Amino acid sequence: MTVSYTAEVATCRGLGCFLKLLLRWRASIYKLVWLDLTLFLFIYYSLSGIYRLLLNEDQKKIFESVVSYCNEYSDLIPLSFVLGFYVSIVMTRWWNQYMTIPWPDSIAVFVSATIHGNDERGRLMRRTIVRYVCVCLTIVLTNVAPRVKKRFPTLEHFVESGLLLDNELAIFQSLNAKFPKPSKHWLPIVWASSIVTRARQEGRIRDDFAVKTLIDELNRFRGMCGSISHYDTISVPLVYTQVVTLAVYTYFLTTVMGRQWIQKSDSTIDLYFPVFATLQFFFYMGWLKVAETLINPFGEDDDDFEVNWLIDRNLQVSYLIVDEMHHEHPELIRDQYWDEIFPAELPYTAAAQPYREEPPEPSTAGIQLSAAQQELQPSSVKIDEMMPTDDQKFRSDIADDAASGIHFIAGKLSRSNTDSTERLIRSTSRVSNRDRNISGGSTPSNLGESLTRVASVTNALKRLFSKDDRTDGGTTSATKTTGKMPSMGSTTSLQPRPPGAGGSMRIGVIEEVDEQMTLTSLRQSNESRPHVQSIFTQGPPPPSDPVDVPGVAQSYNREIFSRSAPARAGALIIAGSAESAVERRNILRTQESAPSIRSSTIYEPAPSYTGSGINDDLPSTSSTSSSDNGTSEFTKLKTERKARRRHRKLTRSASGLNENESRSLPDSETLLLTELADTSRRSMKERDENDEI
Repeated sequence: MTVSYTAEVATCRGLGCFLKLLLRWRASIYKLVWLDLTLFLFIYYSLSGIYRLLLNEDQKKIFESVVSYCNEYSDLIPLSFVLGFYVSIVMTRWWNQYMTIPWPDSIAVFVSATIHGNDERGRLMRRTIVRYVCVCLTIVLTNVAPRVKKRFPTLEHFVESGLLLDNELAIFQSLNAKFPKPSKHWLPIVWASSIVTRARQEGRIRDDFAVKTLIDELNRFRGMCGSISHYDTISVPLVYTQVVTLAVYTYFLTTVMGRQWIQKSDSTIDLYFPVFATLQFFFYMGWLKVAETLINPFGEDDDDFEVNWLIDRNLQVSYLIVDEMHHEHPELIRDQYWDEIFPAELPYTAAAQPYREEPPEPSTAGIQLSAAQQELQPSSVKIDEMMPTDDQKFRSDIADDAASGIHFIAGKLSRSNTDSTERLIRSTSRVSNRDRNISGGSTPSNLGESLTRVASVTNALKRLFSKDDRTDGGTTSATKTTGKMPSMGSTTSLQPRPPGAGGSMRIGVIEEVDEQMTLTSLRQSNESRPHVQSIFTQGPPPPSDPVDVPGVAQSYNREIFSRSAPARAGALIIAGSAESAVERRNILRTQESAPSIRSSTIYEPAPSYTGSGINDDLPSTSSTSSSDNGTSEFTKLKTERKARRRHRKLTRSASGLNENESRSLPDSETLLLTELADTSRRSMKERDENDEI
């Protein structure tokens, strides 16, 4: 059993607290080396007696030569290095083995908390699980600890002690008969995991997470038991142990001869007792004995682990947790400091009063500054001064410095409060390009603009539509845009660098603009935030005149009306067909100036008619109209060009309609469009006649 002395060295006073430990015999160095030291002194005095009493002068000279040789070359053995390293390994291994010993306390707590039921079956499940856990550890200890093996030599002794039952012993014996070599310490853990699964099926464990926790704890316990078996199987390499043992014993075999007193020695003192040789033997041999004792802490030495006590303790504590204390706790009563929330200090006894301590203070608690020293001084360095100027951007020394890698420069945010929507949007989404450039011989570029979502669709739309102007009539100005994306600052960074440029590029780091700041600046702006309704024209397109195509060989007897005429359900009811064309034009202008119904308006195409398929959408014209009026070829050409222009205008107006929203027009709207088309056709004829005249 391990000898503990920590209580005796809790307080060190006087010359040393370890001096009181030197008189102990149990687990002491004296108990370990006394036999070896006795043998060493016996050999030493035997050789000394032979030299003094039995040898003649010639033999003494030979003896003295041997003593000088051993004394000179004995220090060539690196005993301190070899022995110190070996003992360090053994001490680390000794402590790790103790930390590997598993304790069933955590498993017992989980079992008591998760497996519910105060009936006999619930109690039986909890006790059986923790008993299996203790059986697993005991079987492992019987394989590594001689003291436990002497206590439980066979599995029948497990049954007699109450760790196993008869039916469980029969399973062990049958498995040992089929597979005799592998250790069966893991078998009780498998049984315990099966009981956990059965408890979950019966509803005694209320959730799967508790099942996982129990299984994980059982597996961890099994793994630590396996680690103990590994420590027993895999020890410190035997060659290292042999090297250390041979080094120690050969060193002292040479020392017992080299430390002999001879007549030719420089010392005139006749030493009858080898004081320093004895101390050297005591220290080195004691070091080796420590390693021999701790290399297997499960043995029968004084400092080995008390494994038999551990077996009894584990079974007692496990049964106490899962059975005696299962789902029981003291009555909930208010504590002494209920009204005070927390105590300022717990009371001291008269014996503990001298040990009252103050709370620890930080190392800078004693530093005190005067009022003048606490005043803040303004900084003499500004951020703008730290940025390179225009004459420093392409200096050779900066370029050489940038050749080592990519450097990052923090830039400044620029917020321009202008009246333009374009400036407002760009000022909140990019960083000023004023002090940003590519150093190290690289081509300068607008990195502040090129690094802020230059290729996104939203940014492209903003750049495209921020330049368009809306008219009061709700139409957009005819702005021609090419199919190419607008030029951006990032394209300049793709330009080839001039010869001799450094291998590094200085990249400006752009601070992200806060989204809330962007929203706030947009709300505070006098201009409205651009949206799709302000970009695209809302409502139906304005009506256009029907197109007159002269020179058509065939005439149409059907009514033709414009498809671009506005359609509004219930907007106007035609009372009769006797209204004049002027009144109908006024109605049409009123419809154009009225607010358009955007979301609920339904655009309907004109009813389909049968025709040639070429000029069906064009107003019909008599094939002999030109000959009857006596028009010339010039007039025909002029009329044809006008018809083409009107046809293109009609096509553009009709292309704005959404085909997916087209439905059949109601009767009132059909009448209205018919009247408008008729009036438009008559007005066109009158205008053409006036032009010809």
